[in-house]
Amino acid sequence: MVAIHPEGHLVGDRRGLARRTSWVLAALLLVAAYASLAVGASGVSLPAALADLLAGSEIDARTRIILLDIRLPRLLTGMMVGASLAVAGAVLQGLFRNPLADPGLVGVSAGAGLGAISAIVLGGLLPAGLAGLFGPALVPVLAFAGSWLSVSLLYVIATRGGHTSVATMLLGGIALAAMTAAFSGLLIYMADDQQLRDLTFWSLGSLAGASWSKTLAAAPLMLAALLAAPALSRGLNALALGEAAAHHLGIPVQRLKTGAIVVVAAAVGAATAISGGIGFVGIVVPHLLRLATGPDHRALLVNSGLLGASLLLLADVVSRSIVAPSELPIGIVTAVIGGPFFLWILLRRRGSLEI
Repeated sequence: MVAIHPEGHLVGDRRGLARRTSWVLAALLLVAAYASLAVGASGVSLPAALADLLAGSEIDARTRIILLDIRLPRLLTGMMVGASLAVAGAVLQGLFRNPLADPGLVGVSAGAGLGAISAIVLGGLLPAGLAGLFGPALVPVLAFAGSWLSVSLLYVIATRGGHTSVATMLLGGIALAAMTAAFSGLLIYMADDQQLRDLTFWSLGSLAGASWSKTLAAAPLMLAALLAAPALSRGLNALALGEAAAHHLGIPVQRLKTGAIVVVAAAVGAATAISGGIGFVGIVVPHLLRLATGPDHRALLVNSGLLGASLLLLADVVSRSIVAPSELPIGIVTAVIGGPFFLWILLRRRGSLEI
């Protein structure tokens, strides 16, 4: 039995399990990080490179470039993207009080994609001074703006009289995704051949284009969102009782909504900008952890970040191993995993869904 403390947090006998799960997920992340650095089509051996370092030997230039300039930024990007998508999904599910809420399903990722596509296609039309001011940060900044606008519109559409309608949320998300897809299609129609190739590969989702410049440009938004998310946990726990009950518990509900919207927009916008369309991480990870360790957002948000990072790194390892030396877009891998899982959630809850 899980109860809610008057201070707004959940109490029960699964807190110890959640802590143990955190340690297990941290160990899994270390394994996934090692695999991400070690696996590749180049034939570079990470154990051999580590042995040379420990022996004080010089690592050859090719090995250094592959490990430090290609695989390491890809590893860091994958960790941040996976954690951001998973935490954004957990926050969005807590905000809407429904496990079917997901950045990809409710149009937030589409809004971020429109912002990123606008930066890619129209970025060259900006004045030189303005383009130089943003530099490589233009894509994540516009993706953040697109995702923030989408999630803000969705919340306004789905909420009436203090009550958020799940049916309106899902249908509104479909409508927003359709409209943003139309605008994205118009921009793609205007793109040149090089931009079309970039957009096609980007839309499938991949970490292949990760570099230090792109990683450092998107990292501030993702890290800020990940660091801010735990501060929402007490409010999200109380919000599970309903907005009126959360208000009586002393939770500033409107400020909580604003904070949640900003966190989701920053996390999804930056992650989508740097990695493209990677779906289902935001719905699979939080729901799986909620089933295993309970709905306490104090543990759920942290564990979602750990598992999301691990899942995306392992999916990336599969994507560059299964058809080596080519790479399968990582969005395909996550869709193969997440699609059946989402159907399982839907079938499991269809008796209780009022849609």
